[in-house]
Amino acid sequence: MSENIWIYLENGTFLEAKSFGVSGTKVGEIVFNTSMTGYQEIMSDPSYAGQFVVFTMPEIGNVGCNDDDMESKTVHSSGMIVRSYQDRYSNFRGETTLSSFLNESDALGICDIDTRYLTKMIRDEGPQMMIASTEISDKEVLKEKLSQSPRIEDVNYIEQVSTKEVYAHESGSWDIENQKYSEPLTLGKKIVVLDFGVKRNILNELRETGLRVEVVPNNTPASTLIERFQNREIQGVFLSNGPGDPQVLKSEAEEIKKLIEAKVPMFAICLGHQLLSIAHGHNTYKLKFGQHGGNHPVQNQQSRVVEITAQNHNYNVPDSICDIAKVTHINLFDNTIEGVSYNEAPIFSVQHHPEASPGPHDSKYIFAEFAKSL
Repeated sequence: MSENIWIYLENGTFLEAKSFGVSGTKVGEIVFNTSMTGYQEIMSDPSYAGQFVVFTMPEIGNVGCNDDDMESKTVHSSGMIVRSYQDRYSNFRGETTLSSFLNESDALGICDIDTRYLTKMIRDEGPQMMIASTEISDKEVLKEKLSQSPRIEDVNYIEQVSTKEVYAHESGSWDIENQKYSEPLTLGKKIVVLDFGVKRNILNELRETGLRVEVVPNNTPASTLIERFQNREIQGVFLSNGPGDPQVLKSEAEEIKKLIEAKVPMFAICLGHQLLSIAHGHNTYKLKFGQHGGNHPVQNQQSRVVEITAQNHNYNVPDSICDIAKVTHINLFDNTIEGVSYNEAPIFSVQHHPEASPGPHDSKYIFAEFAKSL
């Protein structure tokens, strides 16, 4: 049985809706996602830690949830906001309802609300902090609790989502015909993944190329990785996606700077892409409302081919990066930088998600390019 839930945004908007997830009170930054499919993958993406996700797809829940579509072990987002929630799912891969999934993951589910109105608000005013509660209906109390809560740019979410133990990742990409993850051959080359909140499908795609993949905590010292590279134990480092404001991650940027100076081959996606820029001395900036969805056109500057990509970021690297790197990809929605290759080191990175889970696979070739470069 759904219960009432009350929402207060920092611009003063106060709304009432219905709840279909866990009960309680949570604070987060509100963003919108335009993907037509993949709500479970989006909710289990660690990059959404500390955020509420508004889905522009109006019908959510109709394919249920299952263990195979998880991008991490649990939901790190504060919650999801949808127009119409469907508790009765119909899909041969479905194992449980979205409501049960959110309850088990301690995440709010908000429905029966005008998501078009919220999306237009975020588009016009930008993302903002909000509070949602099934316990508190008083607008002024919600306003006071929100004002006392930390903002997303004040929190180091990487410490929450990064692995605490080193582990090897063995599975490859999803085999549609056999309905299971593949078991690719190993070519012998080994990389280390610095985990800032890595998605499982990124690890799958790296493994699919034949690389041996070892995932390590975000606070792994650069000196350890440099020594292993110089001893030929590893051939490169991957910097993962992750949540929050990259400029909060001062120590991570300093360690990446050491890897750059040692000329360790690196490839990075999303947050890792931003951290590379900061480590090179070029600070990121916040976009007006970010890029979140599975239909963003990006042009490869070498081939001139337009690739439809998946996106999930509020921050971007500055144009000044052109002083030290070649731009490889451009976003055709807003002409922001989507990929770079650095001039003085074997390092390249992209802002979009070539693993696209959910989303198109136009940019999947980038994983193979990384493997060949090592």
